[in-house]
Amino acid sequence: MPIPPAAWTSPDIGALFVVTGASGTGKTTLVKAALAAIPSIRWSVSATTRPPRKGEVDGKDYHFVSRERFAEQVVDGGMLECAEVYGNRYGTPRAPVDAALAEGDSILLEIDLQGARQVKAAAPHAVLVFVLPPSIDALEQRLRGRATDSAEVITRRVDEARLQLQGVGEFDYLVVNDVLDHAHDRFQAVLLAELQRRERRPSLVSGFGG
Repeated sequence: MPIPPAAWTSPDIGALFVVTGASGTGKTTLVKAALAAIPSIRWSVSATTRPPRKGEVDGKDYHFVSRERFAEQVVDGGMLECAEVYGNRYGTPRAPVDAALAEGDSILLEIDLQGARQVKAAAPHAVLVFVLPPSIDALEQRLRGRATDSAEVITRRVDEARLQLQGVGEFDYLVVNDVLDHAHDRFQAVLLAELQRRERRPSLVSGFGG
C-alpha cells in the first residue's frame, strides 16, 4: 500500500509545544521564525475577557468572551491555562488545541513559567521548551541595549528572569540563544525532531508493515 506524500511531512498526531523564556531572551523571534518555516505548526489563539481593540478580529487575534463564559470554561476544564492581567482574564482554550492535534497539526504556545506548569498539568503530553540567555549578565546587557526601558524596569525584568529560570529543570528541552542564527537552528531542530516520533506517525508504521 503506497504511503501518501503528506505522511512524510506532517505527523498523524500533532504536538503541543509550550515555549517559555524571560523577557529579552529572544523567544518571540524564534517562535515567529519557526511558525513561518514549519507549515504544520500553528499559533494558538488565546481567549480573553477584555473588549476588542480597534482592528482586532474575533477568532484571529483573540477569542473574545464574557467573564461569565470564561469562568464556565475554567470550571468545565475548557482552559489549558489561564491568568488575570490588569483586571482581564486570558487563557488557552482546550477544544481547538485538541482538534488540531487530532488532525496532525501542531500547536505552539508562548507563555510564562506559571502558564507552562498549568499546561503540563492539564496536558501531560505537552512538550516544554525553555529559551535561555547565555547568562544573566548577557540578558541584562541585551535589555539595556534596547534603550527602551528605564533602569528600574530593567532591574525588575532581570529579577523576574531569575525567578523564571528557577523552573528550567522542569522543561524537556533547553535552547540557549547566544547567536541568533544558531538558536533558530536549535529551536527548529527540537520542533522537527518531536514531529518525527514514531508514536506520532502510526500511518508510516503500518504503511511499512510495522
